[in-house]
Amino acid sequence: MMHLIVEYIATHKVELAGALITWLGIWLTARRVLACWPVVLAADVLYLVVFYRARLYSDALLQVFFVVFTLYGWWHWWRGLREEGEVRVVPLSWRSIVSALAVGAAGSVLLGMLMARIGAALPHLDAALASYSLVGSWWQARKNIANWWLWIVVNAIYVGEYIYKDLLVTAVVYAVLIVLAVIGLRDWQKAEKVQADAALLPTPQV
Repeated sequence: MMHLIVEYIATHKVELAGALITWLGIWLTARRVLACWPVVLAADVLYLVVFYRARLYSDALLQVFFVVFTLYGWWHWWRGLREEGEVRVVPLSWRSIVSALAVGAAGSVLLGMLMARIGAALPHLDAALASYSLVGSWWQARKNIANWWLWIVVNAIYVGEYIYKDLLVTAVVYAVLIVLAVIGLRDWQKAEKVQADAALLPTPQV
């Protein structure tokens, strides 16, 4: 039994490392800690390798975009922290939500067509999940609370996909990510309420 465990760890070491680092990064994100971004960056690179090996090319390409969004989010959160003393949750209008979801749908179709042509596994499903993950990453980098709702849905579908592809560790990773997304949603909702209450307080007279 121990031999099998050691063999599994040796075979899936990159996936396991990506799992642990991803959990840490999302937990730090839920806590609105700036250090989440370098941790998430490391997870992006590890999963780029994992998905490329599994021929989930949309997900591999997604990690490249994640690196870009991670660097942007790192800078955007750092700027907000410097100017306001904390990472503040930013509201998102319904018009912006609908527009972003429409862009995600368009990206799903275009990327799905490309992935089908190059022989990717589950090309259309994987493309749709990748496209909407980009929307979620953009909202997260912009500190929009809607990102957590989208991650809950996307990650739930990812769990099924990874079970189908026999990426069981990654399926567990994404199951835990659903839990972390719920925690993140709760924490950001509390922070948003605190911000709203603070905005109602009278400005001190000098």
